[in-house]
Amino acid sequence: MSDTETLQALADRQAITDVIYRYCRSMDRIDHELGYSVFHDDATVDYGEEVYQGSGRGFIDHVCAQHARTLIHLHQVTNILIELDGDRAASESYVFSDLRVGSEEQPKQITTWGRYIDQWSRRDGRWAIDRRIAIRDFSEIREVTSMPLPKRSSRDKTDPSYAVLRGPR
Repeated sequence: MSDTETLQALADRQAITDVIYRYCRSMDRIDHELGYSVFHDDATVDYGEEVYQGSGRGFIDHVCAQHARTLIHLHQVTNILIELDGDRAASESYVFSDLRVGSEEQPKQITTWGRYIDQWSRRDGRWAIDRRIAIRDFSEIREVTSMPLPKRSSRDKTDPSYAVLRGPR
């Protein structure tokens, strides 16, 4: 592989990784527009019959509505493996999510460990997901005792991060 090809591969891997991270941010900030940017317009997703099967855009609307009814949530990804093939790619990402549900007085926490299996394409210079299969490897729900936290974060564009990070350019 030439230096130019190596640099392009590194740039492509980083671009795909950034999209995966933006997906998590879109979930945690309930940011529909950012979520839409993760998927091509004709993308499909399969989170299983019990969760959602359909369009990428429809999934973002579905899950943002669900997350708006939770107390708080946090998504993280790790172990991102990417295989490149020109303007196409495939990836597997491990995902961890925590959601607090119920009341502030008696919250329960749902923790899920799983993976995103994504097929990608670069169209007009932009990497986005064509197809996602989400696999839940295991999960749990438990009662928790919440700790008081200073109110610094928000699940919308008033979060302090939006004053610093402008999003995809």
